[in-house]
Amino acid sequence: MHEELIVTGAERRERITAEISERTGITEAMIERLVHAFYDKVRSDAVLAPVFEARIDDWEPHLAQMCAFWSSVALMSGRYHGTPMVKHMPLPVDAAHFDRWLDLFETTAREICPPEAAAHFVERARRIAASLELGIANGQGVLLGIGERFRRNEAGAARRALRPIS
Repeated sequence: MHEELIVTGAERRERITAEISERTGITEAMIERLVHAFYDKVRSDAVLAPVFEARIDDWEPHLAQMCAFWSSVALMSGRYHGTPMVKHMPLPVDAAHFDRWLDLFETTAREICPPEAAAHFVERARRIAASLELGIANGQGVLLGIGERFRRNEAGAARRALRPIS
């Protein structure tokens, strides 16, 4: 008699996580090194530090949450259960902030990770940045067209600008 193999959601997730880890070399330890090194750069960055300093008093819980987030994004581990769009909607950020975030993230990923892992992280970071920028623009009443970026003027008012997302 043929026994049917029943796979639970948790078992399926474990298999997917193991496959991604095997293919990319990404581990939870690598994620932790990447997140901590990246946020060390963010905290000393002229563009990004003020946004974070205004909102984060205790960095340890934030870093733990970001490790869980990147575990879920990179390894599909399911560790993160937050709402990133909701958290980012009220922030006074625009395309310049996302460009700087990506620049720092990509640099850090390439410093910390082997090429296959860095490429995996960077691809996802670019999608996340584009999605958050689009959502924030939409929340400000700006509907971005293809190739348009979300910009704020000097007073912080929303506007859009033509420039492709890199």
